[in-house]
Amino acid sequence: MDSSQSASMTSAPYFELPEPLTGKIWKLDDFEAFPALLVMFICNHCPYVVHLKEDIVKLSNNYMPKGLAVVAISSNSAKTHPQDGPTFMAEDAKAYKYPFPYLYDETQQVAKAYGALCTPDFYLFKKVGKRPFELVYHGRFDDSRPRSNTPITGRDIREALDCTLSGQPVSGSQKPSVGCSIKWAPASSNI
Repeated sequence: MDSSQSASMTSAPYFELPEPLTGKIWKLDDFEAFPALLVMFICNHCPYVVHLKEDIVKLSNNYMPKGLAVVAISSNSAKTHPQDGPTFMAEDAKAYKYPFPYLYDETQQVAKAYGALCTPDFYLFKKVGKRPFELVYHGRFDDSRPRSNTPITGRDIREALDCTLSGQPVSGSQKPSVGCSIKWAPASSNI
């Protein structure tokens, strides 16, 4: 079990990644028109992600009509964890009816740029005018964990979303995500 750390970046690092389900290449620029962007680092197999998948879909379906752009990224090495590779990602996106693009970070450079260390990990950015997306929240979904008997509420991320979409400041007390470590490619196979 790993936890995310406070992100050192202040604006959203650029990405240009494929969506295995559709074959489309998505870029950060595709989300420029939205007032807020939620970037989630997830994967297929992590029990912490599996625990939240249905609620991530519900959250996205609830907030996307309010102006939130959502993107999920899997940065796990398919060499060490084939179940997190593109074919299985497409199946997962279809099975859970992801309303957002689920992108594959094969080189793991995007995870490194964001400072993502675990799955799930949530980064919320706000957009003001022509300025770059500004990080306002990096942390957990809520305090529910697999086998914890704590109900999934999405309280932490919902509070950040509500504040961001209404133009209010997000609380400075943000708790880190807890989950599985990102499965880094063996050193010799990094691209």
